[in-house]
Amino acid sequence: MRIIGPDELIFGVDNLEASRAFLVDYGLTDVGNDTFEALDGTAITLRARDDASLPAALETGSMLRRTIWGVEDQASLDAIETELSKDREIVKNDGQLLTKDDAGFEIGFQLTRRRPLDLPAEMINSPGAKPGRAPNEIAANEDAEAKPRSLSHIVYFVPDMDVMANFYIDRLQFVITDKFTNTGPFLRPQANNDHHVLFMIQTPPYMQGLEHLAFHMQGPTELMLAGSRMVKKGYESFWGPGRHKFGSNWFWYFNSPLGTHVEYDADMDHHDGDWIHREGPMGPEQAQMFLFENVEKWAPGGPPPGKGGKPE
Repeated sequence: MRIIGPDELIFGVDNLEASRAFLVDYGLTDVGNDTFEALDGTAITLRARDDASLPAALETGSMLRRTIWGVEDQASLDAIETELSKDREIVKNDGQLLTKDDAGFEIGFQLTRRRPLDLPAEMINSPGAKPGRAPNEIAANEDAEAKPRSLSHIVYFVPDMDVMANFYIDRLQFVITDKFTNTGPFLRPQANNDHHVLFMIQTPPYMQGLEHLAFHMQGPTELMLAGSRMVKKGYESFWGPGRHKFGSNWFWYFNSPLGTHVEYDADMDHHDGDWIHREGPMGPEQAQMFLFENVEKWAPGGPPPGKGGKPE
């Protein structure tokens, strides 16, 4: 089954105005009908919590109401329908297959909305390697555009990680790339070599819902630029900036009015069928290779910035 990754996340939110403003400030493009796109067309769609068009919310009240997965071709869509219709209702709606996974999350599948991207990578100059940038081409540009390129991954809080993981592995052919012991696995689908598009964390039933979502950025510099702009606009940093160990991706998470954390990520590992997954305990040492804290700008000779900056 050639599933690529999450194409669209549909939310039922308490504050539409604040949610719209957050997504635009985050860097997504408002394309109308309360849908906000990354550069490749992957998107977040907003609705009011009580919108009658939405599926019923989880008992926990999670604002995520449906995850739509993009698939590569019609054959994969047909295979998914054949497999999942063995034991659950499948509703066809405007080219989508709509159902629930084994944890009760509303999910759907469609021919992907992703548009091919042909964009430059972040270029660096490294001693011993060919220059990444031409002479006189600068890398530090505070006025550079910083736009999310693609919906990267989602992380669920789930009451039974084995039931949840086995559904995506056994029924939809996802594979484990790495795993936190007694917490949950990182999963990669067949048509995407990103380290993960789905991760889950074992939690009590009352916490079930979306823990965070993430979009890929061009690279670490663009991630830092976008995150710094969010801080300046008054949004609260939740975790980061830093770099994860599993997946190697740089990260910066922010609190959002969507009832979940929203992450920028960059430079994620790619894997193929030869990869053998690793396993380690969940904890601060395993969760990141290093972690920074954003502080106000500082220059030598000025008052020390205090915590997170030059020692007092």
